Amino acid sequence: MALDDDIANLRRIPLFEDFEVEALRLLTFSAETKLLRAGDALFRRGEASDGGYILTNGSIALEKHDDGRPADKVLRPFALIGETALITETTRPVTAMAREPATILKITRALFLRILEEFPTTATRVRARVATRLTQLAQELKFEA
Repeated sequence: MALDDDIANLRRIPLFEDFEVEALRLLTFSAETKLLRAGDALFRRGEASDGGYILTNGSIALEKHDDGRPADKVLRPFALIGETALITETTRPVTAMAREPATILKITRALFLRILEEFPTTATRVRARVATRLTQLAQELKFEA
């Protein structure tokens, strides 16, 4: 893909839609591309996280149980997997398995934090987006209680 196409595709992901163009360029150039075969595990439930992934081709099944039950969710391009792991250490809550050959971009936590440090406008936008999401989540939890 051409750089402009990569940037346009990243903007399809809500977290990245407000990123500055130069921040997206750095992300595109610095992220590691990984190829998965059908049946390969991207990560397993309970593993320590070290960042997030962007699915650019293929499909990834997210499974809470490793007992053959149907997948809880199947992701298609352009999905962000492991968003929380971009900003904090956590363990993976699910297993992510390639349903078919897939291409992903690995974004390490260090890379994501570097981008936020180098691009303060992007960092401000990310903080606002996260704050809005947390407020929405809190409201949803009130209704469930």
